[in-house]
Order: sequence, then C-alpha cells, then structure tokens
Amino acid sequence: MSESSQVGRVLGGRYRLIAPIGIGASGQVYLADDTRLQRQVAVKVLHRVLADDEVFLRRFRAEAQMAAGLHHPHIVTVHDWGEDEVPYIVTEYLAGGSLRAMLDEARTLTPSQALLVGLGAAQALEYAHKRGVVQRDIKPANLLFDGDANVRIADFGLAKALAEASATEPSGSMLGTVRYASPEQARGRSIGPASDVYSLGLVLIEAVTGSLPFDADTPIGTLMARVDARVALDPAVLGSLREPLERATCPDPAHRIDAGTLHRMLLQAAEGMSRPAPLPLAGAVRFDPSTTVPVDPTLIGAGVGGDGGRYGARPGGRRRRWRAIVGIAVLLAAIGAGTVFALQSAEVATRGVPSAEGMTVAEFRAAVGDFWQLEEHFDRLDDSVPGTILRTDPPAGTTLEEGTLLSYFVSEGNALRTVPTNLLGLPLADAEAFLKGADLELGVVGHRYDEAAAVDVVIEVQEARVQVERDTPVNLVVSDGPAPRVVPDDLVGKSLEDATAQLALLGLGVTSTEAYDSEIEKGDVVSHEPPAGTEVARDSVIAIVVSKGPEPVVIPNLAGRSATDATSVLENVGLCVSGVRGPPTTPVIGTDPPAGTTVDYGTCVDIVTSTR
Repeated sequence: MSESSQVGRVLGGRYRLIAPIGIGASGQVYLADDTRLQRQVAVKVLHRVLADDEVFLRRFRAEAQMAAGLHHPHIVTVHDWGEDEVPYIVTEYLAGGSLRAMLDEARTLTPSQALLVGLGAAQALEYAHKRGVVQRDIKPANLLFDGDANVRIADFGLAKALAEASATEPSGSMLGTVRYASPEQARGRSIGPASDVYSLGLVLIEAVTGSLPFDADTPIGTLMARVDARVALDPAVLGSLREPLERATCPDPAHRIDAGTLHRMLLQAAEGMSRPAPLPLAGAVRFDPSTTVPVDPTLIGAGVGGDGGRYGARPGGRRRRWRAIVGIAVLLAAIGAGTVFALQSAEVATRGVPSAEGMTVAEFRAAVGDFWQLEEHFDRLDDSVPGTILRTDPPAGTTLEEGTLLSYFVSEGNALRTVPTNLLGLPLADAEAFLKGADLELGVVGHRYDEAAAVDVVIEVQEARVQVERDTPVNLVVSDGPAPRVVPDDLVGKSLEDATAQLALLGLGVTSTEAYDSEIEKGDVVSHEPPAGTEVARDSVIAIVVSKGPEPVVIPNLAGRSATDATSVLENVGLCVSGVRGPPTTPVIGTDPPAGTTVDYGTCVDIVTSTR
C-alpha cells in the first residue's frame, strides 16, 4: 500500500493518519490525530509482511510494553501500540526532526554541538541499560529532537522484535543498521549494552567529521572492517571528544566503557569547550495537499519517534510557525469557510499543571480534580518517599487543555542498583569496595573451604536479584582455603613408595630420613611427624623415618669365658653361634670373625676354645 493511500485511515478506531513524515527499514511514520485525546501524535505503521509473522507479533507486543514503561527526558515516549491489519506503534510527536536529517542538511556539527547530543543520548542509554533494556539500533535516524533541541532516542525494543521476525526486511534496509553495528554484532555474538555505546560513538564521530568510520560499499565489508580494529580519531578535529569516543569504540566490549562512564567523560570534555551554537534542527516538512488530510492548525508543531524522516514544524521562530499555520489555514479554506470558522471559533479551557513533587496521590488528585485525564506510572528516585509523586508529564507549569492526558509518576523508592557481577575471585576487601561503589553494603560474610581459591577470596555471591535498592546488604561467601588433611594412621610398616603415594593423594608432601630398627624391615616406615590423626594444611610436608634394618654389631671379646657363656653373650647382641672349634669344656680363646669386628645383625660366629 502506498504512503498516500494510507492517509485518512483511522487505526484502532482512534488514530487518524494525516501525512507521511518518514520512512525506514521497519515501516512508515505518519503525523496523526489522536481523536480521543485531541492531540497530535506520530504513528509508525510497520510493514504489512510483518502482520502474518506470529513470532514477530509476540515479540512486538512484549517489546512495545517494555518501551512504554521507559520514562526519561531523552527517550521518545510510547503512548500506545496495536494491530489493525498491520502492527503500529504510537509515540509523542517531536518537532526538531532527526540527527540524520540534520547531518544531511548541515553536513557536520561542531565538537561542542555533538557533545550536547552525546550527553543526552548517553543519559538515556544509562537509564535503559540499568533496567535491562538494550536499544540495539543506535543510528542518526533514531536520534530525534524536540522544539528546544533536546535529543531523544526512538525505537527501543523494535530492533529486537524485528531480529526475531521470519519475514525479510525490505531490500537495502540492512545496510542502514550494519553501518553502525558493533564488532560483536559483526561476529554474530550476543548484543548487550556495550553495543549501544559503540554505535553511539560512531554516530558522534560521523556528526563531527562528516564520515562514518569503516563505511564500506557492502554490508559485509562494513562489518568485517571494524572487527578487532580501533577507530582512527584525529584530535585536531575532535578535540577533547577524542578520548571518550576512543573509549566508547574500543573493539573489545569487555574493555569498552559503559553509558554512564561515557556521560561522565563527556561532561569532563565539556570543561575545555566553548559554548555551542544552537543545533541546526532540520525538522520542517512541507505538507503536500495530495498526501495530507485537513488538521487543526493549532495542533501542529511537534515531531516523531521514528525512522528519521524530516517532519514537524521547524523550530526557528514565530515567523516560520506562522507560515505553517497560514499554509494549513489556506488548505482548510479549500474545504469550506464554515469548517475554518468552526475551528477558529472553538475555545478550549486551559490550565497550568501544578507542581506535584512530594504530594501523595490522593493530594494530587484532589488538587487537579477531573480537569485532565490522569494516568498513573511508577518510577524510582534516590531519597524519594515511596508513594509520593516525583514529577508529571508534561512538567509543572505547562499549560494544558481540559481533558488532555496528564501523566504522573509515583515513587517506588530509591533507584535500583545493579549488583556487581565481577566479585567472584576478588579479595574480600576489593569486593567490599566494589559494593560501596555500587551504593550497596557488605552483608554477612560466610566461610567455606575451597580447593581452588586462596583464603579470603570471594567464592559465592548470595544475592539472586540482578538489581536491588540502594544500601542493600549483599551476603558473600569467602574461601578458607583448602580443607585441612588428617595424617593417616596406617603409614608405619608400609614401604616408603606406598606411603608417599598415599600422602600425595591427600595433597601432602614427604621428606624422609633413615634409621636403624631391629623390628621394621629395611625400606619400610618406622615413624613420621606429625603423628597419625593430626590435622595439617594441604601441601604440608610429612617427615618420614625409614628403616635401614637392625644396627650392625661389634663382636665382643669372649676370651676366658666358657663356650656356654660365650654363646649366650653372642646371642644377646643379635649374633648366632655357628659352632665351637676346640674342646667344648676348655676356655674360649677367640672367635671367628675375631673380637672387635663389626658385622651385620644376625651374623653367625665360630667360638674358638683352647686345645690344652
């Protein structure tokens, strides 16, 4: 279906399409009237081929619900979504157009202008990433501006839904995303917050230099050019932006800075910059009567979240807005003077939005009554009182017509903190410092033996939640080192080899000495230190005494003794008598081997007696 054939169609019985204002890979964006709330909105009508893709539709509904829950001044607000033959999503309508349109017209921004864009975008990404949301498709077409040149990121969740669609996107749409893809996307790896930071870095580099790093003629060439490659950044062109953008485009996501760090580095870079000139917003769309339907001229002036078409009233002064109103009034005049008169003469009551910060819901509702249509949301903010109102959208002081939607945000308490994921393996003191840095507290510290971890190193984080409130105590378990070993009670009498093997299985070492022992066989364990049953640390060394067998014997002098006495003496010192040479009744005159000779224990000796 062509762009113009959709004009005039009413989606969901509520959103009347007025004019096409942008087109991109995922669908067509239209300026539309919300006929229920009498306000201008932007409606993205997705490609018809996606209407029959159940996998996509399920993901689209989930991601649209998620995106509608993001409330941040630098994220395009999602009002509604649905399916009316084709899927569509309704967002606020912004006036300033996209960064893509701005660069196409102005070609480049100054470093200080690009820094303004980067600060807002980095804040938005930090907010989303802390809530587990990754945009996945950061590019100039998805950075939009309101009439005051405040940047907002569009299409949260849509890229993830499209990634799961079985339908093929229109020809040529792939390149637009690939041009800003991260190296991990090029490798086909999972996409996380670091991918958004890399893409934003490329966008800001292009905004200042006028060219995109690694931009090749083909999608594959573009992807492969940036794998493992660092972006070449000229400090003469980028000035103090060079360092934060160099860190943001590190090819290794593990060493890439996160969105919060990028925001802080950009703030530091701003200190050395001059005040930026106003951003050259490129929002104006010239309405073509052939592709528009009549609209109330008093409602024109706010632009879109979408694929980067140039649309909305160009901010730039009362004269330009007046020209747009006059032009539309002329168009309305062609329909009939009665219609113009009716629109011009209609008067709608208005009132300023009161300051609601700190009020309870009951107090706020009592204060505003039923003048506006109220919508309740929830958010978190440090040091806020749960149940009290944080802010309104539109903010306090804004003049709103009667019956207009006014959203208010109720505090659920302090902003959630992400529990650090890199605590395992850290010394306890370092882990505690990490927790303090994340605005969390060290909770109960448990202890457990661990064969692989040194003493006081964190081996378990006892917190299953990814995000918790500020100052939440996080319980840790640290290692007491390897479990102690008990010295076995069966080592004595074993061979040195067997005892060594048994102790090695326990993680214990051995040192050995030898000693004579008349009871333990040579080569076997006589004793050890520490003794059996003693607890020792792993890798302790057990001192083993190994038997050398019985101690050698010196043959005593037996001269003058009887053969019987000599035999007793020899046997008492561990020797045996092999025989008596000479008369057994005569005195002993010697031995063989002779007295004073050192012999092994158990050696047999001949006794020699006198022959006279």
